[in-house]
Amino acid sequence: MSARTRSESVANPAAPRRSVFAIASVLTAVGIVAFLVGAAGQEPGRAWQAYFINFLLWSSVAQGAVLFSAVTRITRSRWSGPLDGLSGAFAGFFPLSFVLFLVLYLGNTHLFPWVHADLHGKEVWLNIPFVFARDGAGLLTLYIIGFMFLRQALRLRIEPGAAVAGLRRFVAGPAPCDPADADCIRTRMTRWAGVYCFTFALVLSLIGFDLVMSMDPHWVSTLFGAYHFVKAFYLGLGALIILAAIVTLRQGSLSGLHDRHFHDVGKLFFAFCLLWADFFYVQLTVIWYGNIPEETHYVILRTILPPWNSLAWTVFVMAFIIPFIVLINKRVKTRPRFMMALCAMVIVAMWLEHLLLLGPAWDHAAAAVPLSLFDGLISIGFLGLMTLAVAGMLKTFPELVPAPRDGLSEGLN
Repeated sequence: MSARTRSESVANPAAPRRSVFAIASVLTAVGIVAFLVGAAGQEPGRAWQAYFINFLLWSSVAQGAVLFSAVTRITRSRWSGPLDGLSGAFAGFFPLSFVLFLVLYLGNTHLFPWVHADLHGKEVWLNIPFVFARDGAGLLTLYIIGFMFLRQALRLRIEPGAAVAGLRRFVAGPAPCDPADADCIRTRMTRWAGVYCFTFALVLSLIGFDLVMSMDPHWVSTLFGAYHFVKAFYLGLGALIILAAIVTLRQGSLSGLHDRHFHDVGKLFFAFCLLWADFFYVQLTVIWYGNIPEETHYVILRTILPPWNSLAWTVFVMAFIIPFIVLINKRVKTRPRFMMALCAMVIVAMWLEHLLLLGPAWDHAAAAVPLSLFDGLISIGFLGLMTLAVAGMLKTFPELVPAPRDGLSEGLN
């Protein structure tokens, strides 16, 4: 069997079905309509706030998922194998994320409480043009670096004789890589992976400071940037496990994914569950014992005072307590269906965590947690966008889908 025939016989069955694109398109349309109706209604701020939370969440999912491949490339890990390709598929959301960020500018008056506030000298840093300019430049840089890293990975994966027209030609180069140049490509790939990791930490710290922490402009936490990018990797790992589980449940042994892959990535997911909780706890403890009024007020409002205290406990239980108890069990990590449900719960918890951080700044006098049907519908729209982006990447680049090769799975390494 020729290389091309073997590639088609293995990769094509993994291509997303038309029904996936149809359902995702419907979900996206529902989200767009819900947002437009809400933005044109009596409370446009609520629609923009739901949009903002979903932008932060799903952008973090994509950024964190691609980071998995970059980290495994730098560490030259062998266990990640077929998961590397799946993580690269999330880069399809990068262009959408950048466009969604630019759209936020239209709703800035509904999102940033400090726009008309007295910032006591901080207006040099916190002003709308400067915030969008630096954050937009940071996101664009991160996404370009991510695509350059993925380009090197695809040049290794596309087999000689495979078609490279259209987007494939643009991303993977004018022709599949020469096997003689593989070492050179791997070297460039490692360099881009290192640059992506560094830029990821830098840009997501900036996003955390500018778009989340600044909502209460008189509260400062030097740990918040690290907290934000650790959370993004936690989210990315959860989304990657969900995608891997879907591929496995659809193809079984033909997927190239085995129990050991789920067990290993499950351990990494467990580790970042602990790390996220540790950053949460350390930040809380330092502020609590420091007992500085402008810092403790931020914590008290979100953890002790109603209605936000109930939401804080919900987030803590869903994002840490349950995953911690469940993931201690080795066997659970090898069960795709169970891991898919657990990771979905964590992603929902992180949506609520964003609401916990941002909600009190938007509505100081809330009598109940501000959740409505529009929040769910807009979130469904973003889920549809992510599905379209990932499915589109897997269809355009079937090489990203894991496939068994001589009984072993080859990764990007």
